[in-house]
Amino acid sequence: MESPWSAGRGPIASTELDVRKAEAINVLLVRPVAVLPASPGDPILPFALGLWNELRALLRPGAKVTALRRATGAFAHSKRYYLACSQADSMRHGIDGKPVEPLSPDDRSAAQQHFARLTQPTQTTQEPRRQPDPPPPMSKTAQIRAGLLSRAGQA
Repeated sequence: MESPWSAGRGPIASTELDVRKAEAINVLLVRPVAVLPASPGDPILPFALGLWNELRALLRPGAKVTALRRATGAFAHSKRYYLACSQADSMRHGIDGKPVEPLSPDDRSAAQQHFARLTQPTQTTQEPRRQPDPPPPMSKTAQIRAGLLSRAGQA
């Protein structure tokens, strides 16, 4: 396991996309939560352990738990969220947006690895397509049979 980054880079500012992902979560809840960014430039705050249970308790009547899980996953598995969790000085935050505890070195290291995987360029080179094998040669009997069948279809 690699050692965590030794220096923090400061708060990771949210983008418009991060805010849209946060809004997708908040729309499913009875009230917005402070741990999510409200406008571009707000810091992305790593979630406290167990935050999912608090979010689920705030689920709007009629909203599906699956929708909340997907929206939360889209936010928490983003590149910028992993970057925020990767910082040496990163703290976990409660639903009210207040710091609760520092991220463990193992969690920071895992976030760094996820971030590195997400930032690696994707492989665009593909193997050349292989031409399909030609059909096996037909026996003389099979050729006669195919010829007779095609004539029968024309009659």
